[in-house]
This record gives sequence, structure tokens and C-alpha cells, in this order.
Amino acid sequence: MTAATIDTGLTRAERTHVTGELSKVLADSFAIYLKTHGYHWNVRGPEFFTYHTLLEQQYRDIWTALDEIAERIRALGEFAPQSHSALGNLTSIRDGDSEKDASAMLKELMTDHETVIATCRTALTAADDDGDDVSVDLLTRRLAAHEKFAWMLRSTLGGR
Repeated sequence: MTAATIDTGLTRAERTHVTGELSKVLADSFAIYLKTHGYHWNVRGPEFFTYHTLLEQQYRDIWTALDEIAERIRALGEFAPQSHSALGNLTSIRDGDSEKDASAMLKELMTDHETVIATCRTALTAADDDGDDVSVDLLTRRLAAHEKFAWMLRSTLGGR
């Protein structure tokens, strides 16, 4: 079987550069998805239902985004990282702790969203520099989502 030529208007080096950054976004997104879903299951306290619902809204959005990010990597001709170890080696997000109280869980997730925001911004710059408008669009939408999630968590905790 002969490999098809990939002609997206981007060079191989540009595609490799962008997919490397997208892989980091995918890894951070997967890690924050797992943590958010786990905290959704394990949050407790007087505001349980409010927190449980908020976290469900967030993990559902992130779950959908994972597929979009991975498919963009594939559209650019690279394989998306799929194993726990591959994703774990690429992420900056650490595992959650179900023993934390609700406030600590939310604060940690807020900080993690800020980490994903930084990862998205780095990837966005790479995609923009390499002329990958499709990845710029995807990353702009993910950036907006994570900024909103961080704001929602910060506001829930009583911050600005």
C-alpha cells in the first residue's frame, strides 16, 4: 500500500510543529477531563449538587473537544497520542486527589485550566506562525472554553 501524499498547504515541518503542540493540548485536555470527571464523582459537602452539576458541564465539553483535537492531529498527517504513558509524558496536569474537600478540588481545577490556557496559547502561536488557520480556529475555541471554565470556578470560589 502506498502512502498518500498530504497536501494541506503546510509543509511537513509546519505540520509536525503544529501537531507536536496539539499533542500537548490533547494531553492536558485529557488529564483535566479525567480529573474533572473524578471530582464530579467525589465532590461532597453542602454545595454538592451545584458543584456536581458544574463539573459535569465542564467534563462533557472537554470530552467532545478531545475528539476534535485528536482528529485535527490526524488531519495533519500525524498519529494522535493514545496511551496513558504517551499522554502522561506530554501533560502538565497532575492527578487529582479524591480526599480533598470541595473547595480544594475547585481551586485545583481552576489552576489546571490556567495551565491548559497556557498550553493552548503556545499551540495557537505555533499554528498561527505556521499558517495553520484551521488549528488556530480550534485552539481559539478551546482557549475560550478553558478561560470560561477557570472564570466559573474562580467565581464559584468567591474570586473575581
